Order: sequence, then C-alpha cells, then structure tokens
Amino acid sequence: MLISAGSIDQIERYIRAGASAVLIGESKYGMRQPGDIGRDDLKEAVLLAHRLGAKSYVNMNKLFRNHELDELPDYLRAVREAGADAVVFGDPAILMYAREHASDLQLFWNAEMTGTNSSSAAYWGRRGAARAVIARELNEEEIVDLKTKTEIEVQVQVHGMTNIYHSHRNLLESYMQHLGREATLIRKGPDQGLFLVEAERPDEKFPVYEDENGTHVMSPDDICLLEALPEIINAGVDSLYIEPLLKSAEYNETVLKGYREALDRWQRDPEAYTLNEEALKSIQRLQSPDRELGFGFLYKEQVY
Repeated sequence: MLISAGSIDQIERYIRAGASAVLIGESKYGMRQPGDIGRDDLKEAVLLAHRLGAKSYVNMNKLFRNHELDELPDYLRAVREAGADAVVFGDPAILMYAREHASDLQLFWNAEMTGTNSSSAAYWGRRGAARAVIARELNEEEIVDLKTKTEIEVQVQVHGMTNIYHSHRNLLESYMQHLGREATLIRKGPDQGLFLVEAERPDEKFPVYEDENGTHVMSPDDICLLEALPEIINAGVDSLYIEPLLKSAEYNETVLKGYREALDRWQRDPEAYTLNEEALKSIQRLQSPDRELGFGFLYKEQVY
C-alpha cells in the first residue's frame, strides 16, 4: 500500500498507520507532491522508511524541458546513493539517463491517463520498467485484462482525488479555453483552498492544486475502493495507491488504517473476509460533505 509523503514527519506517521511504501520527492522533479523532501533530506527519508519496514520511491513523473535535462544525471545518482527502492517516471528522458547514470535503480512507469492498455505497459516493461501505474479511468474488466496480458507489476489508485487536467500555463487562459464554456474560480475561506465551478454543474467544485509545475484541476469527488478490495486483489493488482493531496494527516492516517486492517484480514483468511463497516464509517466521518466517496470508473462500462 503506497502513499505520497511530503515531510519526514508524514513518512513516519503514514508508515505507522499502515503504508508499506511512501512516494517522496520534490516539485522540481515530480508533480503533485504534498510537500518537498529535497536532496539534502533524501537519505534521511529513505533510511527512516527502511527502518520502519517500508519501501521508498522517488517521484520524477513530470515532463522535462531541455534546460532541465542537465540536472537529471546528478539527481538520479543522488537518489541511488540515498538507497531509494525505485524511481517513478513518465518522461522517457528519465529512463535514458537512469540507464547511463544509475543503471541499478528500479523504474516504475507512470504516465497516468495514457496507461490504458497492456501493449503500452509491455513496451515500457521491455525497456526496463518494473511497474506500470495504470489510468484511473479503467474499469474492473479492463484492469483484469491488462494485468493478465503483461508481466510487469500493476499499480491502481484505490482512494482519494484524481488529477483531471494539468497545464503549465495560466489556469484562466488554458483551462477555461479547454472547457469552451463558462466557468468561475471561487475561494472557500482562507484554509479551504481554491475551486473551479462550471456553470453547467454549479454544485460540483473542482479543487485547484498548484505547484512549480503549473496548475492541476482535481476531481470533484474521491475514489474509495475499500468495499471493492476483494475484486482489486483478485484482479492481481500489485500495488494500491492512496492519494493524500488536499487532505489532513488525520484523514490520511484513518484511510491507511482502514485499508491496512482490511488487507491484513484478507491475507489471513480470504474465504472468511467481510467488509469492516466501522472502518468505512471512520473514513466517512472525516470526509468533506462537499465530496462524495465513490467507486470511480471501477464498475462503469463506458469510461471515456
């Protein structure tokens, strides 16, 4: 069970709550990190995760521009020297530089919305990727089909919000042109963040997350596949990802504890497994009333 962590404190809290791996890094190299763990703290972060019995992956999933390429070899060497268990990449530049400068680093391919079929996953597998992070838009049947047709590991997001739009440019200029219809931005108080609201769907609020890589529009609801855990496990999924963005540490810990308890009970006795309703209720009690919990695209026949 994997979750992103944005600080040394979060690494410890999330692992103690049930995470078996943490995704760390900084916005200079990876998108949508909940906080930066810079190069100077990388070794400490990796050692802490390992000491607590968890793995640590470094996020380098952004698309790089030419002027940024010269820094990649040195950073990859630093990641390897820190003892990280894998690098998560989307840009082929990472794979090419890793081969030359950190050939023993394990690589996880994460192109998010383009990870929709087994041929793409196999393509990157043949080039060195050990895991594919598949698109959130795939339903259960497609996940099973993709997993059975590829030999590399598969990662699925099981909880939290999803990214639906990203732009390096100004949000008003790019996203609203992308929509082609009326939309406004609202701020719900100093601690509640910025939201985009479309005129056609005034009751749905899309959180806006910004980092060094630009503006990210997130889904108006949250995935929650706790009830569907048996289907996910039986599909052969290798890694379950929990998205912590724009959630409190208390919320994320509660989610981790619920999924960890369910996974442990499943592993002890799959035949006797039933949903722990109290674990789901604990999440629901902390869930924002403005955001529904749902199954995402898991049971949908048409996903595009």
